[in-house]
Amino acid sequence: MTDDPTSTRVSHEPLTLDEIEEARTRIEGAAIRTPIVRLDVDVPGTEIYLKLEVLQPIGSFKIRGAGSLIGSVGSDDLANGVWTASAGNMAQAVAWYARREGLPCTVVMPDTAPHAKTSAVQRLGASIIEVTFDEWLAVFRSRAFPGMQGLFVHPFSDRHVMAGNATIGVEILEDLPEVDAVVIPYGGGGLSCGIASAIRALAPRTTVFAAEIATAAPLSASLAAGEPVEVPYAPSFVDGIGSPAVFPEMFELARTLLDGSLVVEPDHAAEAVKLLATRAHVVAEGAGAVPVAAAMAGLAGSGRVVAVVSGGSIDASKLAGILAGSG
Repeated sequence: MTDDPTSTRVSHEPLTLDEIEEARTRIEGAAIRTPIVRLDVDVPGTEIYLKLEVLQPIGSFKIRGAGSLIGSVGSDDLANGVWTASAGNMAQAVAWYARREGLPCTVVMPDTAPHAKTSAVQRLGASIIEVTFDEWLAVFRSRAFPGMQGLFVHPFSDRHVMAGNATIGVEILEDLPEVDAVVIPYGGGGLSCGIASAIRALAPRTTVFAAEIATAAPLSASLAAGEPVEVPYAPSFVDGIGSPAVFPEMFELARTLLDGSLVVEPDHAAEAVKLLATRAHVVAEGAGAVPVAAAMAGLAGSGRVVAVVSGGSIDASKLAGILAGSG
């Protein structure tokens, strides 16, 4: 990633169990404890389980991180409302909390965001500012946008957000203590690094993998290079993860906590979406299906493997095409 004069540099250490437990208390009553269910597939030597974050009130795990951050501040910090930059899921989470608390909410979204996500954000009462993909990415670095006021909820590079995400890891270990591997979608890194912080502290023998889509897999390339690098980016139906580069502070944390990144081709992700819908009766967006595809391909190893199905916001037309076999 090239230096950006507008970038606000931050750094992160692995989350502590105290931070995670405090986040768990803050999100109680908003985020639900999602179930882990066994996926009925025949993969030799492997049992695949699904952590169903699609069952959250907004259909994704983002409600945990948003609630953890918003719940950590006082009324003065919320006086001017809340805002975020998101392709859809964090946008829905922040808008959900804003509606609940009676706060104004604005979301900076890329003009590539799918209709299923933009319409959900509007339904929750938030205002949307559409920008180009590059302008949207720049907000993650600068943590600012012209005219924005109020509390900024960073989708991934924030300790309170990651602590909320980390509660997923605690739940996995409570419900399936003998888990051998956990596979997590990697977008900005806040989900995988949050969950990995919990698992490293509580069950260090368990391996933790990120999962990326092959058309935009900067973490895998950066881990191989030993430093953040840029990769070719091609949009696909997997819109919840994937970018041209990793953020430096998240890369440093990821290579400390994760056992690697598993890269999945788009057609395999589509097959996983179809399998989840027809076999498990679960509607997953592309990003949520990528860990399942990685686990089914044996990339996470054998034994008990948990795939975090992170979200279910997929356009109906895209889902119909996948179910019909047209991708």
